[in-house]
Amino acid sequence: MTTLVMNGGGAHYHSEEESKQDGGGDTDGVEDSNEQEVIVIQDTGFTVKIQAPGTEPFDLQVSPQEMVQEIHQVLMDREDTCHRTCFSLQLDGNVLDNFAELKSIEGLQEGSLLKVVEEPYTVREARIHVRHIRDLLKSLDPSDAYNGVDCNSLSFLSVFTDGDLGDSGKRKKKGSDLEQIDCTPPEHILPGSKERPLVPLQPQNKDWKPMQCLKVLTMSGWNPPPGNRKMHGDLMYLYMVTVEERHISITASTRGFYLNQSTTYTFNPKPANPSFLSHSLVELLSQISPAFKKNFTVLQKTRVQRHPFERIATPFQVYSWTAPQVDHTMDCVRAEDAYTSRLGYEEHIPGQTRDWNEELQTTRELARKNLPERLLRERAIFKVHSDFAAAATRGSMAVIDGNVMAINPGEETRMQMFIWNNIFFSLGFDVRDHYRELGGDAAAHAAPTNDLNGVRAYGAVDVEGLYTLGTVVVDYRGYRVTAQSIIPGILEREQEQSVIYGSIDFGKTVVSHGKYLELLERTSRPLKVQRHNVLNEKDESVELCSSVECKGIIGNDGRHYILDLLRTFPPDLNFLPVEGEELSPESVRQGFPRQHRHRLACLRQELIEAFVEHRYLLFMKMAALQLMQQKANKESKMATLTENNSPEAAEDSIPGLAQAKELAESLAAEDGSEVVLNACKAVGSISNTSFDIRFNPDIFSPGVRFPEDSVDDIQKQKQLLKDAAAFLVSCQIPSLVKDCLDHNALPMDGATLTEALHQRGINVRYLGNVLEFVDKTPAKAQLEHFYRIGISELITRCAKHIFKTYLQGVELSALSAAVSHFLNCFLSSFPDAVAHLPADELVSRRKNRKRRNRVPGGGDNTAWASLTPSELWKNIVSEAQSYYNFTLHCENADQVVEKYGLQKITLLREISIKAGIQILIKEYNFDSRHKPAFTEEDILNIFPVVKHVNPKASDAFHFFQSGQAKVQQGYLKEGCELINEALNLFNNVYGAMHVEICACLRLLARLNYIMGDHHEALSNQQKAVLMSERVLGVEHPNTIQEYMHLALYCFANGQLSTALKLLYRARYLMLMVCGEDHPEMALLDSNIGLVLHGVMEYDLSLRFLENALAINSKYHGPRSLKVALSHHLVARVYESKAEFRSALQHEKEGYTIYKNQVGEAHEKTKESSEYLKYLTQQAVALQRTMNEIYKNGSNASIMPLKFTAPSMASVLEQLNIINGIIFIPLSQKDLENLKAEVQRRQQLQESGKSMEELTVDGPLELEDKIPMDVNVD
Repeated sequence: MTTLVMNGGGAHYHSEEESKQDGGGDTDGVEDSNEQEVIVIQDTGFTVKIQAPGTEPFDLQVSPQEMVQEIHQVLMDREDTCHRTCFSLQLDGNVLDNFAELKSIEGLQEGSLLKVVEEPYTVREARIHVRHIRDLLKSLDPSDAYNGVDCNSLSFLSVFTDGDLGDSGKRKKKGSDLEQIDCTPPEHILPGSKERPLVPLQPQNKDWKPMQCLKVLTMSGWNPPPGNRKMHGDLMYLYMVTVEERHISITASTRGFYLNQSTTYTFNPKPANPSFLSHSLVELLSQISPAFKKNFTVLQKTRVQRHPFERIATPFQVYSWTAPQVDHTMDCVRAEDAYTSRLGYEEHIPGQTRDWNEELQTTRELARKNLPERLLRERAIFKVHSDFAAAATRGSMAVIDGNVMAINPGEETRMQMFIWNNIFFSLGFDVRDHYRELGGDAAAHAAPTNDLNGVRAYGAVDVEGLYTLGTVVVDYRGYRVTAQSIIPGILEREQEQSVIYGSIDFGKTVVSHGKYLELLERTSRPLKVQRHNVLNEKDESVELCSSVECKGIIGNDGRHYILDLLRTFPPDLNFLPVEGEELSPESVRQGFPRQHRHRLACLRQELIEAFVEHRYLLFMKMAALQLMQQKANKESKMATLTENNSPEAAEDSIPGLAQAKELAESLAAEDGSEVVLNACKAVGSISNTSFDIRFNPDIFSPGVRFPEDSVDDIQKQKQLLKDAAAFLVSCQIPSLVKDCLDHNALPMDGATLTEALHQRGINVRYLGNVLEFVDKTPAKAQLEHFYRIGISELITRCAKHIFKTYLQGVELSALSAAVSHFLNCFLSSFPDAVAHLPADELVSRRKNRKRRNRVPGGGDNTAWASLTPSELWKNIVSEAQSYYNFTLHCENADQVVEKYGLQKITLLREISIKAGIQILIKEYNFDSRHKPAFTEEDILNIFPVVKHVNPKASDAFHFFQSGQAKVQQGYLKEGCELINEALNLFNNVYGAMHVEICACLRLLARLNYIMGDHHEALSNQQKAVLMSERVLGVEHPNTIQEYMHLALYCFANGQLSTALKLLYRARYLMLMVCGEDHPEMALLDSNIGLVLHGVMEYDLSLRFLENALAINSKYHGPRSLKVALSHHLVARVYESKAEFRSALQHEKEGYTIYKNQVGEAHEKTKESSEYLKYLTQQAVALQRTMNEIYKNGSNASIMPLKFTAPSMASVLEQLNIINGIIFIPLSQKDLENLKAEVQRRQQLQESGKSMEELTVDGPLELEDKIPMDVNVD
């Protein structure tokens, strides 16, 4: 066996076969990642010495695949060299090429000395230098994160850990000094508190009090230098005011920076005396201003001490829905950006705008034969996508704000199209009645997201030679903008000439093309699209392998593009009433088909996948049943016995996919063709010899006609669509609800609820049906949390629909007033919210002449002001009825809160995130009946809501999945290595920050913890928390989970006060996101209660544990093992308080549950009974002592009683149990049995028997799952 050491842990490859099994069906025919490949990507690193002017030489660890440029980046980040930007690196006097890989440089080896040599400036270099200095000065300033620019985002973890995670050597206080720990949480965090403050969401970070180094740094009004000064080497002039109030004018010249003699009104470019010529601005300022020197040093020290994950840019912008009032300071770079470089010129590409289409397509064409090539390719694709998404977002905002000239300026604003920075923008309105048949503007609004889903699907199949457009959909200020990359040459020709495949008029005229059919044929299997014929205007049959609207255009670059992929997936018949078509009874029972806003409602890809898998199991069962009957027939002929074969027998005998292979072999061996034929017919397969289900996306498209000879086929396809629609209603919705009952799905807010729906292929338009289903479920009480989140999602989505059209009529100057008025009508208890028309600030002298440049779609500009709360809620109720077919019973916000148990703060969070509103962080009084909650000063910003494709790191993901599989089979070490490897590959593709890396780190931390490496667990989990805050948001449900895991590892490391702070933070966030009544809150409160028990805060501990007990009883049912455990935890605290009667009462409850659920003989029942005996003895002893005291007064001889403070080890053991981490010392024989048992269960699982999922995360019920996390002694 070869062992390969890679950075971050070895990876063992046992054999080719094994990795095949782990990886599952590898996409795009990738050969196995064999050993040679892996060696290629990770050569061993080496150390070089670096000598910069004015500093001691230092060592730097580098790797051979790094570029020279990456060393530049490191130097620009290091504390002692960060002020240099314009330099070259030289080895033995030779300048190194920036873009060369280190391994290609002759003579560069272990111990080489690289010299940093200052180079002369150019205008570009001088600008870069000033920009870099500005970034260093602002490096601790959070305003970029609040404003949502440059991929900055917030993180608050360091506020709660005081930076003492993991540096146990330097830690300020040791965990054992319990006296120092202040355990009392703020009042609003305690169980039962009704107050939900907003301000603690963003605690003040003491690092952010900016150290002022300079008062002003800006471009001088004397720019650009006149000709005669240019010839003296002047590049540009800067103007500064130091902290000491000294006004100075500085020349940037080719040799560096120096003071000149200009003032605000007189130009004198001669050097001042002394001129302090310095190559770096920092050196110059340090000589002039003592305050700058002192503060800049402190600032850089603090900057370097922050965790890198707090400052690395995220791949996509994350916006914060709350922000404090930030002072607006003078900032030359931001000012310059706003007017120059950002309008289409990207700073780092010399002299031109980026050709986005060329970049997006070229990266797709990169080689992908082996692992290093694939990594390079995926990294390039990901980078270009995230750059494109950022540029498209900026462009869309510029378009809506009216800062981009239309390419058809003569037309009405709704019909205008724009080009900016080589991106094409169109608005989501139905121009030229294109969508008239399909639902007008509603269809035009839905089409871009459908198209984006199509682009995502084709991108994931990744067929060589087939190209899609870069597509980003942006919702901003009530408008939907689609941003697309531009096909070369398309603007010069008419659309009719360019489309050589598909239809431009929804199927009236249709053309096809051999090359397109060949390319699309390769996508038809993975996307389940059936090749089919349609009739064109001449009644000729034309063959297609996609929907008719999908157009094929060959660009001037010779590439085959497909666009308009809005019908990649088949239509959803539940929302598409068709004359004379009858849906299946399951759908009809639920009141389908229903009229939708538009006719573009289609099924999700996840649903298609689930449906086909369901049909496959059915197919196998049918075939097996027939085979058994055949066999039985043969045997019965021999023995003249007749037996009745019931289908149930077949169901039991086929444990699903595991046996499918054997079955397939036996079908081939015997004469099974007839069997297969019958099974194929039964499940609607398009082939008669094998299982193959595909959909025809053109069925029921208005205007599409099919040839006579395909009538039967079309009939089959229609039936298949009806079955799929019925499958959604009769299987997927109940399975979602069942998953919530089993706590396999735990949505906490709107986003996680939507995700849970989507994973099961349920569109959000079914939300009303899902809620009705929950309402009729017998176990409705155990789904209260789910129902409440669903109602809140439904209401905020309806409000968002209304808000969208409301905003379109508002002109820019009235925006904050309009948004605050809307929020008042939506949430405030103040009955007659009156809008303040912003006429007060500026009154125009002349009556406004009719303006030409109206906002797109802008109607009457003051109509918004007449909205009243009762009217808004009427609209919300009718929107809920018409869109979701759900009846809300409420006339205002207070009734909603009352009837459905919602929180206003949660509704505010949901609507702000959905509509992109940013509000001032302060305490809002929603319930005052005398004044509205919001004023226009409270609305700080409106952000775009952006949808884009997320390119995947496929190899990394395979490693990650096989790692998870290994862990679930109990091979922890192998699992850990695979996941470490996945982490390396993820970093390789995504850079340092990404949602998937976050999941990887969380699992790694958990494995480290189980394998006993608490320190490593802490460090990985800290990264996971920081990353989750930065990439998902500071109060995203995943972030809350990460905080809980981190608290556990802190406790295990003896950092008790930090663990408590983290748990309190998690509880605050959870209260805000979903309120107290949620099953996850029980887990959180058990954690808090246990930690408090450990630090001997018994009364406080009881408040949390009793709350956990109540929630567990409600959501898991009073007989659940979780509840028994809760009783036991409460009993232990009472024991510590010496209140034995209460302790006994709780332990008895627990004992009864164990006895009934798992029987007398089970170890849990025995443990409980032992503990009961012990408590009884203690109670008796206490009673004796008390009696003794009563009898003999103070001179009684008292037996010393054992009052036990719990040991940390016992608290940790309980913490592990409730968090689903169980250590079992196992013998070798036990291990064998365990593995056999796991395999047996996995087969059971595959057969579709309802086994609890064997997931590593997620609290494990003690008895009904094998502990998956196993520690081998």
